Amino acid sequence: MEKTDDAPDAAPAYQLPEGWPKASLDQIQDALCAPEMRFEMETVEIRGVPTRTWKNALPALPELARHGATHGDRLFTIYEDERVTYAAWFKAVAALAHELQELGVTKGDRVALTMRNLPEWPVVFFAVTSLGAIIVPLNAWWTGSELAYGLKNSGAKVLVCDAERWERIAPSLTELPDLEQVLVSRSDAPLAAPARRLEDVIGGPKDYPGLKDQDLPQVEIAPDDPATIFYTSGTTGNPKGALGTHRNILTNILSSGYAAARSCLRRGEMPPEPTPKVSLTVIPLFHVTACNAGLMGTIFAGNTMVFMHKWDVVKAFQIIETEKVNTTGGVPTIAWQLIEHPDREKYDLSSLEAIAYGGAPSAPDLVRKIKSVFGALPGNGWGMTETSATVTSHSSEDYLNRPDSCGPAVPVSDLKIMSPDGSRELPVGEVGELWARGPQIVAGYWNNPEATAETFVDGWIKTGDLAKLDEEGFCFIVDRAKDIIIRGGENIYSTEVENVLYDHPAVTDAALIGIPHRTLGEEPAAVVHLAPGQSATEAELQAWVREHLAGFKVPVRILFSEETLPRNANGKIMKSDLKPMFDAEIEAREAAGVA
Repeated sequence: MEKTDDAPDAAPAYQLPEGWPKASLDQIQDALCAPEMRFEMETVEIRGVPTRTWKNALPALPELARHGATHGDRLFTIYEDERVTYAAWFKAVAALAHELQELGVTKGDRVALTMRNLPEWPVVFFAVTSLGAIIVPLNAWWTGSELAYGLKNSGAKVLVCDAERWERIAPSLTELPDLEQVLVSRSDAPLAAPARRLEDVIGGPKDYPGLKDQDLPQVEIAPDDPATIFYTSGTTGNPKGALGTHRNILTNILSSGYAAARSCLRRGEMPPEPTPKVSLTVIPLFHVTACNAGLMGTIFAGNTMVFMHKWDVVKAFQIIETEKVNTTGGVPTIAWQLIEHPDREKYDLSSLEAIAYGGAPSAPDLVRKIKSVFGALPGNGWGMTETSATVTSHSSEDYLNRPDSCGPAVPVSDLKIMSPDGSRELPVGEVGELWARGPQIVAGYWNNPEATAETFVDGWIKTGDLAKLDEEGFCFIVDRAKDIIIRGGENIYSTEVENVLYDHPAVTDAALIGIPHRTLGEEPAAVVHLAPGQSATEAELQAWVREHLAGFKVPVRILFSEETLPRNANGKIMKSDLKPMFDAEIEAREAAGVA
């Protein structure tokens, strides 16, 4: 079976190896999941629903931290000139956990965490969760008001942040009555109560080796106890907090391991003995992809994560060459930049073994180019905040063979395609709403029973994605039923941006849509109608949105409609009628020779 592409600059057509696959998905699952095998499954009751789980999954996050400590002097994190071993990291986790306990943090309390990818991030995450408290990783790209909402909604008792985030949050302190303590890392400015320096508690990363040897506090934690609140905006209203459990998060470790073993067996090879790998982690840890799917597996395997202060493709080349990076990725735009940058051939990138990504639409040609340019294996998968990351996994020859799929579900999970009203399951090949279930589905939305009841049904989550399944169970995401735009892996919820546009005194009608972008997948663009007698420019409205929301949510293009926007009988704006406006503008610009 051969995939072809007529584009002149396309990657070479992929020719499957002769005799591939050596085993079917069912045969591999029977072998890997047999009794006494590493991927053995068992059925347990989760919130009243019998659910398949990995029998050998770790029970709670403190056990993963203790396991990580056994890697000793292996490097865990690298950030610029700061190199932290597993042994030093565990000392810092234990020291901070005991300090938080002294501050009165107990099981079920919420502790917020917001900072860029720094060595402190996994220290805080595991210190909090080792107490049975709930960590609330907030999007570090959010504005001060957005961060304040997350703190207030979660009822966070303690906040740990870096200096940049503290500058944004501090003006909102009076709105946060539940916030009792703040620990700020990397601050050169004087801090006033309730804030103090994190370094005064555990030192900086270079100080971790000198901390006291001690265990984590002894706290009884069950697999289905809450552990995280990751915020995911809805298509209407404010962001919702997805309440994840220890089981939800730790399911990812064996799910990822299974996917890697499956790829080997598909080509007739035995899975190799695990060896430490180095990954360049550029996707933010406040996303479940980097945290749940990346960080957890890294600690279990004893791998090394390299962080960057800010994404820069040439700096990434230097890091890959110097640190002998084996894996990287995150979102498709990262892969495209690595492939297309003119300086690529100046660096030794031969250590790269895999480039994996998710979170945004990707072109099938990218899959083949990763293989042809780097000799690395491509990988992707599907999941969402509410699924704690991985539900499907897709890599290697399977991905090259089906570059428009996100792969089959991992063995502990099920997928089904449902009719729009949710009343019946659709047959193979038909498009409908994707529903998913498994041990990684979150417990619900924090303090939002209405949204929980609407989205979660008897262990299943109604994803809002439109998809189809083929005969082998490979999933193909066709479209999104939710009004959402994914720009380079970042979710942009149309209503949120539209509401800000409506707040502008000149705007009476507004709609946000996604327009295609080759590397980012898509970008936000808006159509607005101004009130009679009012005026506003595109730049003015863009600046208005930028004042209220994170920069990635600002429309890259705003068109003005002389008429009110088209609506259907229910009064909903027909966004499909607006997209041709952008197509026409692009054609006009191209005809005029404008880039």
